[in-house]
Amino acid sequence: MTALERWAEDLRGWGIPDEILARAPESPWGFPPELMHRRVSIALRDPPTPSAGRAREALPPGGSVLDVGVGTGAASLPLADRAGQITGVDTSEDMLAAFLEVARRLGVRTRAVCGRWPDVSRDVIPADVVVCHHVLYNVQDLAPFVQALHQHARRRVVVEITERHPLSWMNGLWRRFHGLRRPTGPSADDAALALGELGFDAHLERVTARPRSSGFERREDAVSLVRRRLCLSAERDDEIAEALGDLLVERDGLWSAGPLEQTLVTLWWDADGD
Repeated sequence: MTALERWAEDLRGWGIPDEILARAPESPWGFPPELMHRRVSIALRDPPTPSAGRAREALPPGGSVLDVGVGTGAASLPLADRAGQITGVDTSEDMLAAFLEVARRLGVRTRAVCGRWPDVSRDVIPADVVVCHHVLYNVQDLAPFVQALHQHARRRVVVEITERHPLSWMNGLWRRFHGLRRPTGPSADDAALALGELGFDAHLERVTARPRSSGFERREDAVSLVRRRLCLSAERDDEIAEALGDLLVERDGLWSAGPLEQTLVTLWWDADGD
């Protein structure tokens, strides 16, 4: 089995069985808007990540950035002081509206494209730097997705993902509430192997830090997000909070559920293959 095939197979294993989805009171997918808004605020406030640094060093003054899976702009808007144009691609019109609003306040020229990558790639012109943060674990068919990223980069592609699947910390909860064993892969190393099969000699950099996606003002909202992910109903919230234990924490006045630290991986390569 090739690295690309193994990547696709591992991601298929993260699908939620139909019988569990059928009982879910609400969709387990997506992120609450307040988390996404805080994520871009943190990205603009905190010191730059390795991913931001690699994008910035390849971006000429007044250059262009393409952000695939832009969300509210946490990957690209920290480059607004150097960029002349930022294009954001996302499947959510609400996220794109938030991205455009923050970009307007920063004074950077922007364009929003609503649709799924690479389906909309023909509607997007190349940019000096292409960034794509926390999207690859949603992409089973990696080849056309990444090839379209590369084809749209004049200088560099910068991809950021967590070292492990971002929901892998919940595997024990799935066993407890559903008796379901979840996958252990894929990983960032698997992504690097798959990129190598596609001919991209990606550089890989790791940094371990507290998650930058912030949290909720109310404890019950942090529990509610975990409940949604688990496809459970609200009357199970007390059980979920008990099961989370030390993983349900308050930091800086905000509640979140998950590991206290995470390892982020930057995968980057230059458009000319160097």
